[in-house]
Amino acid sequence: MKLTGYRFGRVEANGLVYEHDLIVTPTEVREWRRREGHRVHPEDLAPALAAQPQVIVIGTGFSGLLHLTPEAEQALTDRRVELVVERTGLAVEAYNELAPSRRACALLHLTC
Repeated sequence: MKLTGYRFGRVEANGLVYEHDLIVTPTEVREWRRREGHRVHPEDLAPALAAQPQVIVIGTGFSGLLHLTPEAEQALTDRRVELVVERTGLAVEAYNELAPSRRACALLHLTC
């Protein structure tokens, strides 16, 4: 998957435009719904973890308002999944750099 054209509330994945938060795995792009709007809990990671990634890139929004709970961070540590957390613009860049050589997933908050 190649991510391009991020701006507030919008990103392209393989040329298709999305205007909702996304989970990007090596094989699919789908909507990302969380238990709580601006907090990531362990169960919010489940769809990405099902893809057995080496690394998960989390985009925290345009202004960086999304945060991981300590429990979510611990869930990734326990599974030995590397975590990259950046504002969404930088997260898109990080994912594009990592995905060609590593099994990567991206969880992207497109607004805030």
